[in-house]
Amino acid sequence: MKILVCDPVSPKGIALLQQRPEFKVVVLSKRHSEEELLPLVGDAVAMLVRSETKVTRKVIEAATRLRVVGRAGVGVDNVDVDAATEHGVVVMNTPGGNTISTAELSFAMLLSLARRVPQAYASMAAGKWDRKQFQGTELAGKTLGVLGLGRIGTEVSKRALAFGMRVLAYDPFLTEARAKALGIQMQADLDNLYRDADFITVHLPVTDQTRGMLNASAFSKMKPKVCLVNCARGEILVEKDLLAALDSGKVAAAALDVFQTEPLPSDHPFRAHPAITLTPHLGASTKEAQEKCGIEVAEVTAAYLLTGEVRNAVNLPYLDAKTYEQVKPYLVLGEKLGKLLGQLAPAHVDRLYITYGGKAQELPNIDPITRAVLLGFLSRTPVNDLNNVNVRSMAATLGLTIEEKRSSEPVTFNEWLHVQAFHNGEKVISAGGTFFGSPDNPRIVRLFSQATEIVPSGVVLLLENKDRPGIVGYLGTLLGRDHVNIASMSLTRDTAGGHALTVLNLDSVPSAEVLNELQKDPDIRNVNVVKL
Repeated sequence: MKILVCDPVSPKGIALLQQRPEFKVVVLSKRHSEEELLPLVGDAVAMLVRSETKVTRKVIEAATRLRVVGRAGVGVDNVDVDAATEHGVVVMNTPGGNTISTAELSFAMLLSLARRVPQAYASMAAGKWDRKQFQGTELAGKTLGVLGLGRIGTEVSKRALAFGMRVLAYDPFLTEARAKALGIQMQADLDNLYRDADFITVHLPVTDQTRGMLNASAFSKMKPKVCLVNCARGEILVEKDLLAALDSGKVAAAALDVFQTEPLPSDHPFRAHPAITLTPHLGASTKEAQEKCGIEVAEVTAAYLLTGEVRNAVNLPYLDAKTYEQVKPYLVLGEKLGKLLGQLAPAHVDRLYITYGGKAQELPNIDPITRAVLLGFLSRTPVNDLNNVNVRSMAATLGLTIEEKRSSEPVTFNEWLHVQAFHNGEKVISAGGTFFGSPDNPRIVRLFSQATEIVPSGVVLLLENKDRPGIVGYLGTLLGRDHVNIASMSLTRDTAGGHALTVLNLDSVPSAEVLNELQKDPDIRNVNVVKL
């Protein structure tokens, strides 16, 4: 498996990959443009990048064997995650590797703004001695507003508290209990944080909600002479609005490590503004951070390629090795149930309702199983490159809604997985499965709301029939004449002489003539052959 290392990554991380005989590690000596990458990625199963290389849709489409993109760092702005998801490529980052280094840089920026250290140094380097011009302010007793309380925001908050600051935090996902445990105050209303903060530091990802959120409107709500730090992402800040706020005096000073365009153009007005402190995207630029990120991206990439373990993926839920072992049997059962329903259901199913019962409802992560059901169900469609990464987005594109339920209601079996298909609010078909004896022995035990026992493998003939004497002999004779061997059989009925469901596992597919003859029998209906 070819792993393409596109940007400078820690040698220790590269060495970890090179130790595995399964991998062929190719390290590029320089940054490559999109066009330069295209001929290099065709046979790559993994790409490792930092922030320099752009993994665009065009690159992903050219990388026909690509399974994973590993980003040695937090942000994945340089990776087209939507395109990756559509093509079944997992995108992983290393959120823990540069936490401390970015938090320390952010706090260094705060101190630099408070004490005007860069400006004082520049004055001294110019041969001046002007103490009055660089009078600063103490952080102790001031209020720090933290936008985003993830790993980095949390570490910055800890340091601010140690300096005697009052910390206000805005994060839509922050709970009161978590804020209280950290000793900070949660602000559900962003306007209140703007009004009270003497310093504001940004630690948010770029989303549709955060892009451009620090704009003229936001600055107008801030405390006069506020100081701003952004070591997160340049797209969060509207640069022209910051310049206007600085020139008006609303914002006293700003310290920026990230920008909308990087590298920052040489003629950018930020470079000439006396109230702005600039650094060239140094958040993760420490020896320790680069080593941690390099090792971590190598570890998560190798784990995914070799074992299927998912860590730090931005487009697939977390799945560690232990959880993977727990859900693995259900992945097989789920895909078989999906395949069965996909071949039996009418064309316009618009909703799947998946129930996890018995021990299945206690599983720590059911999402991979739901994805397996979808993989099986959508295998009936002409969708190319369908896999567990893109299957949810593919289902949404097709208008298929997915509902999942963990049910504590009593069930007949220890493990229970049940899938119902609906069209326009009405159930059209359902099937349920479990395990017989061991997790490697799955069975489909309910179909068309009837009990059955189907070995979910190979060719399966299903039919509904009137419970009449001689039906088994008739089926055996008809199939034998067609040289089709019966591997196993399951017959269930509602009442003697009533309605029956017959399921035959076969060694080969019956001929069209045999199937037509079965259909013509007045006591037989719904003849189907499925391949599991």
